[in-house]
Amino acid sequence: MNNNNNLPDISAKVGNKKGLISTVFVVVIVVLVLLKSMYTVDEGHVGIIKRFGEATEQVNPGLHTKIPFVDTVEMLEIRTRKNVEKLRAATHEQMPLTAEVSINWTVNREEAFDLFKSYGGLTQFESRILDPKLRSATKDALARYKAEELIQNRSQVIARIEELLLEEMKSYPVKLDSAQIEDLVLPPKYIQSIETKQTEKNLAAAEKHKLERQNLQAQQEVNTANAQRDAAKAKADGLAYAIKVEAQAQAEAIRLKGLAEAEAMQKKAEAIKNNATLVEYIRAQQWNGQMPSTVMGSDQGILWNMKEK
Repeated sequence: MNNNNNLPDISAKVGNKKGLISTVFVVVIVVLVLLKSMYTVDEGHVGIIKRFGEATEQVNPGLHTKIPFVDTVEMLEIRTRKNVEKLRAATHEQMPLTAEVSINWTVNREEAFDLFKSYGGLTQFESRILDPKLRSATKDALARYKAEELIQNRSQVIARIEELLLEEMKSYPVKLDSAQIEDLVLPPKYIQSIETKQTEKNLAAAEKHKLERQNLQAQQEVNTANAQRDAAKAKADGLAYAIKVEAQAQAEAIRLKGLAEAEAMQKKAEAIKNNATLVEYIRAQQWNGQMPSTVMGSDQGILWNMKEK
């Protein structure tokens, strides 16, 4: 009996162990429940709470709680997204081409819940609504332009795509930012013809530039010749004017000299007329001292009477 009383109480130890396990299990369950009831929504997203599969509310970024095992959370991105579509289309003249276009778009935060309820998420919205309308708007816009215009006026084509797409998407809870034509592939033969045409244009432009340069040089030479001619004419005019002035001066001097000589001669003639002695005096001044050897005619008055003189 004493030996039996000294044996350890096994049932008590087993009971204590079971109690500890139960406590640990309860703690684990509580921790799991707490973990399941808490969640976070990252920036750039909103959370859509679904209760037994039904969307019930929308929550903003941050830490939130939910009913564990009842509520689930779907994350919906509200940052700008980019969709790219590759498609076959035709130009205004029915030339086939391949185009790759893209559109940047954003879900309106206030209407994200409605978009999720209507379409089940962004992927479904893109595949069912956005992508088909982007393809349709692109084909419609490309068909309004000729192939050459698509190359030269790409910005106008993009603007037309945006205009058509905005009209188609105005009733949906999204914002369209900008469209782009990422790539435009035309038939190789047309590209070759464009390159040939451009080469011919470049050659024509080069010839035109050469001709304009030659014309400019010719005009410069003409201007130089005109300037030289005008300078020579001005010089000749100046020289002629100087000669004219000099001739006029000389003529005036001659005239004045002639007048003076005429006046002197007139006075001299008057003096001779009024004074016979003066005539004899002038003859005496001009006589060389020799008597003429022959005197003809009856008038010999020209001989001086040397006695009287």
